[in-house]
Amino acid sequence: MQQLPLDGVKVVDLTNVLAGPYCSYQLMLFGAEVVKVELPGAGDLARRLGPDPELNREQMGASFLAQNAGKKSVELDLKSPEGRAAFEPMVAGADVLLENYRAGVLSRLGYGWERLRELNPGLVYCAISGFGQSGPMSGAPAYDQIIQGLSGMMSVTGTPDTAPLRVGFPICDTVGGLMAALAVSAALAGRHRTGRGCFLDLSMLEASISAMGWTVSNYLISGVEPEPMGDQNATAAPSGTFETADGPLNIAANQQAQFETLCRLTGRPDLATDPRFAEREARKTNRQALNQELNQALRAKTALEWEEILSREGVPAARILTVPQALELDQVRHRGFLTEVPFAGAGERQVTLTGNGVVVDGVALRPRGSAPLLGEHNDEFEAVS
Repeated sequence: MQQLPLDGVKVVDLTNVLAGPYCSYQLMLFGAEVVKVELPGAGDLARRLGPDPELNREQMGASFLAQNAGKKSVELDLKSPEGRAAFEPMVAGADVLLENYRAGVLSRLGYGWERLRELNPGLVYCAISGFGQSGPMSGAPAYDQIIQGLSGMMSVTGTPDTAPLRVGFPICDTVGGLMAALAVSAALAGRHRTGRGCFLDLSMLEASISAMGWTVSNYLISGVEPEPMGDQNATAAPSGTFETADGPLNIAANQQAQFETLCRLTGRPDLATDPRFAEREARKTNRQALNQELNQALRAKTALEWEEILSREGVPAARILTVPQALELDQVRHRGFLTEVPFAGAGERQVTLTGNGVVVDGVALRPRGSAPLLGEHNDEFEAVS
């Protein structure tokens, strides 16, 4: 069996819905053993979230299946003496404890950092919350859409006429989960040197603002307040979505040589010497006029034809696909990104799940089993349901 970077690492996962489960899913893909601790009889809310009512009734909703494959499930009530008696040995034997309660909830249950450190001095404890464990907003509830709005993300999504818009998937949950997985991995590396665990206090709001990159840095460093620009890239031109004979095409000719190649391949070499477009800053100033000229030229061929022509000569260009089309790309299939695993429970049903885009020693990271039934592994941990 392939050795993975986190083989042997044990994670106790108290998280629900998305940011936390997405974090522990990444850790599982890298080899960690993840034990999901769920409320008896109810479990993770994601068990009842998804477009298939039958799966939701079975407490195996699509959202849960997608983020919890390869994990174990035990039922524990941390408010009961029996649940606490089962939980403490789990913590003592773990490398990582994850939770995404509101700030202070785990501490009020008797398991603040001081108590956790007593149980396991080498524990890496990661608390994921909307706003962090301190500050005036720390106790406020937060879902992805709330963070999208507060981070400024929605204000720059869409056009001047349509903004603010929510990004079409829960990006702040995802970013929070990824940052948590990175923080946990870094803490485990640090513990290897020192033998000491640590407390990781992760704010989804701050992680999301950090992930916005130049949108934030342009303001902080240059004082330029970002504005919604639709499908255009504020840092370069031509860089955005363009019109072809049969549909839209993304082009990102962000370098001078790429722009000149684009002009040549579209039969408009004159654009490269036009004073309005010859230099990078001039192109940004005259973006609309440049886009009009390119759209006229690009309508001569289909999006796929232009994708092949431009990509072959080093100009980043590609069609805009639907989610089903993206999942059918030969490139995605070639790298083993999608995996079929048996559906938990009876029958021969399979579910298709994603990896995370990482290939280790030539092998794509894949879930090693299906998402667990609620309490499926109670007996292994003497859990109390």
